[in-house]
Amino acid sequence: MPHAIRFSATGGPEVLSFDAVAVGAPGPGEARVRHTAIGVNYIETYHRSGLYPLTLPSGLGTEAAGVVEAVGAGVDWVAPGDRVAYCTGPLGAYSTERVMPADKLVKLPAAVDDRSAAALMLKGLTVQYLFGQTFPLKGGETILFHAAAGGVGLIACQWARALGVTMIGTVGSDAKAALARDHGCAHTIVYTRENFVDRVREITGGKGVPVVYDGVGKDVFPDSLDCLMPRGMYVNFGNASGAVPPFNLLLLSQKGSLYATRPTLAHHAKDRASLSAMAGEMFAMMAAGKLRADIGQTFALKDAAEAHRALQARQTAGATLLLP
Repeated sequence: MPHAIRFSATGGPEVLSFDAVAVGAPGPGEARVRHTAIGVNYIETYHRSGLYPLTLPSGLGTEAAGVVEAVGAGVDWVAPGDRVAYCTGPLGAYSTERVMPADKLVKLPAAVDDRSAAALMLKGLTVQYLFGQTFPLKGGETILFHAAAGGVGLIACQWARALGVTMIGTVGSDAKAALARDHGCAHTIVYTRENFVDRVREITGGKGVPVVYDGVGKDVFPDSLDCLMPRGMYVNFGNASGAVPPFNLLLLSQKGSLYATRPTLAHHAKDRASLSAMAGEMFAMMAAGKLRADIGQTFALKDAAEAHRALQARQTAGATLLLP
């Protein structure tokens, strides 16, 4: 019997339950996928807590890898037996199997295993749009990336090194600093004992950086703006410490005619062509040995609540997977 993580009220991890569910046949434009590995991402704690409101009851999760078991009418880009992965679309990845829109699926090349795909799809494509589209990096830049030892951060370390970009990364401990450096981060700042604004200014000779990539939010804002050179860009893509509070836009002019943006993967991977191109770039980097999945911990699917507790307590490093 198929099972899925469901919740009918918002709150802490305890609201999650492991329920038997019915999975029907795929309709037109759909595919039924049996999951082999499921990615856990911080945004799912926002869905569960109610920070990002959902219609309840609801499933959870947007990222997984698996095998196509059946396709509906009009689907000719994937077929039963294909290994696939996805990271956008309707919630419901925390499940043993599901029916979903087939245009959200990308086929996995032979060189990419299921667990790596589940660990890299959302986080890797996030780095792709951050580095390739939101503030395109050409190589030679020095950048600041918060939470460099997190799931997205470790991929960013590798991607920056591959591009020839000098990455400054904030981390919470010496162990995480060593992990980030091992993945390609050129300079690490342990924010629990160092002032990251002062250290960025020191590393850059007082110039600052052209871009700050921030998945932390409230705890590093507005200090992140003080790390930017004039006309630099602050890119906020996550709220690990809470949402960035409202601020007066005049602050951006006062600190150097700065830019600020809040991009999402959904707006960059807006159609099958865009998604395939982004995934293709990531898979090519993996095949070239420039990008690897760093799976720090795995949990059984039924133990999704424990995975959320570990994630929110900052007790994880690298990617977290649920295994059906």
